[in-house]
Amino acid sequence: MSYYISPRFLDKLAVHITKNYLDLPGIRVPLILGIHGRKGEGKSFQCELVFERMGIEVTHISGGELESPDAGDSARLIRLRYRETAELIRVRGKMCVIMINDLDAGAGRFDEGTQYTVNTQLVNATLMNIADNPTDVQLPGSYDATPLHRVPIIVTGNDFSTLYAPLIRDGRMEKFYWDPDRDDKIGIVGGIFSEDGLARQEVEKLVDTFPNQSIDFFSALRARIYDEQIRNFIHEIGIERVSQRVVNSIEGPPQFRKPNFSLSGLIEMGNFMFGEQQRVESSRLVAEYNRSLYSRNQSASSGAVTPTTQPSSNSPSQGTTSNGYQKQQVSNTHLSLETQEQIREILSGGYRIGIEHVDERRFRTGSWQSCVTSLITGEQDAISTVESCLGEYSNEYVRLVAIDPKAKRRVVEKIIQRPNGKVSQ
Repeated sequence: MSYYISPRFLDKLAVHITKNYLDLPGIRVPLILGIHGRKGEGKSFQCELVFERMGIEVTHISGGELESPDAGDSARLIRLRYRETAELIRVRGKMCVIMINDLDAGAGRFDEGTQYTVNTQLVNATLMNIADNPTDVQLPGSYDATPLHRVPIIVTGNDFSTLYAPLIRDGRMEKFYWDPDRDDKIGIVGGIFSEDGLARQEVEKLVDTFPNQSIDFFSALRARIYDEQIRNFIHEIGIERVSQRVVNSIEGPPQFRKPNFSLSGLIEMGNFMFGEQQRVESSRLVAEYNRSLYSRNQSASSGAVTPTTQPSSNSPSQGTTSNGYQKQQVSNTHLSLETQEQIREILSGGYRIGIEHVDERRFRTGSWQSCVTSLITGEQDAISTVESCLGEYSNEYVRLVAIDPKAKRRVVEKIIQRPNGKVSQ
């Protein structure tokens, strides 16, 4: 199968990799190339095609490897892979690169619900250190003064704005936004169906029928065309014998004839897949399931009086809002006055509030988890949500977090409860 490589993609990778292997006087070359863009547009696959064409050996690191139960493991892994790849360059005398897929998924901060662990900090710090000193990368506990060969690092992701800003600054990381245009899509989709007898005009018609779909959509579409044959195969041998016939069968793997890849059939199946996408986007069942969980918070923020906040002669005074409704000033007995005042200051400063919890074992590694899955909209909402978290996680640490939504960083982290319900003063 002949796959298509976008000329823009090939040019960007070839220039970046080659430039890192040249000794350019007085020039500081960024070590890292960050390729970002929409999901499913073939960023990683285009990289693999370029590597194959240039004869480059690749050391892979997954975004999922950037977290570990033990602090420091992920940073050590990056350093170890870098040193191993530098040694490959020296021994084999050919170009090698390190590729980190989905960096933002492993080291990014999407919202206040994303845990920010020691490993996340160390991964960012390690990548910055390697970018600044690419020939002097040491393993913890040992030191080797021999300079290493410079190893270009290629990283992919969807949204690099979630990464630590100093890591992606110019000089450390060169950015390339991959958004295939119509010609790129026609070339890539033509490569996907190159063995199926589709003319270029049919490929163009297929791409124009689904202009907003990613490259992965067309690859999945090709796979779906085989469904009918597989369905017939299952009915023919009996569903009880599928495992026996397919896995380690003495008859060998089943053979299927090439289906008819007609344009009308592809468009029909594509419309069916598009309908499935629409149903996923329109169902939003998570919001429905979580609605009852936060109904008390919503009623509190709207001024409704619940049995737990029924006013009495000893209740605090009530104020009147501008629309004529009375707003009850609820005092949360689980929170110190200092914590309540801090919540007010956070909200008045335009920051967002997050609440996190952790048990005693994970407290030592800093593996905090979010208590909140919905947006906190006001003071009463925040106090009520904090009270809920304190009650639900009474045997754990609970902390209050203030997040600057513009800079996407934390400005306050304060523990407000320790195990066994001890409220911090």
